[in-house]
Amino acid sequence: MKNREELLKEIISLELRMFMAIEPSSPSVCQEQPEAFKLMRRASYQVLSGETLESYLNDLQEAIDEGRNLIELKYARIDNLIKSLSNNPLIEKIIEVEGKWLKELEKKYPLTFTSRADFAAGVYLRSELETYSDKTLELYYKDICKALEEGRNLTAERYTFLFRQTGYNSIDDVENERKNKRTL
Repeated sequence: MKNREELLKEIISLELRMFMAIEPSSPSVCQEQPEAFKLMRRASYQVLSGETLESYLNDLQEAIDEGRNLIELKYARIDNLIKSLSNNPLIEKIIEVEGKWLKELEKKYPLTFTSRADFAAGVYLRSELETYSDKTLELYYKDICKALEEGRNLTAERYTFLFRQTGYNSIDDVENERKNKRTL
């Protein structure tokens, strides 16, 4: 088994390759900023267990072997261009918890998180989760259940990581900066 850092680097590398292979109908700002894409993906995955990461890496490698682009499939689902890729009931359970966590952040940090829960939980996350294998979904759900037992909010952990990478110490710092800008 690879260590976490190796898993993260390999997952992000494969996803970036898939992402860059998509030919958008109009130029994509995200494709012009691969470092931002890599940072966002690292933030998404760095809270998951090594076992979940290993399973998802296998999903990516299997998709490549089969000539499928999981990132392209995710965006096709977001745009409702293709039918559902999975009806695994764990998708709804994951979305429920992730949506609850995001709503907690919206309540606590209204200037930083504004009305994103419906889109993030309802469309984007669902479309992404539908590209995961049943095994990866089971492991992801296991990670979520463990976080719930421990009183953790994985969405807050993701954003804390992301904001630290962009020069802030915490979500509180981002919120306070936005409050200060509003009072000027």
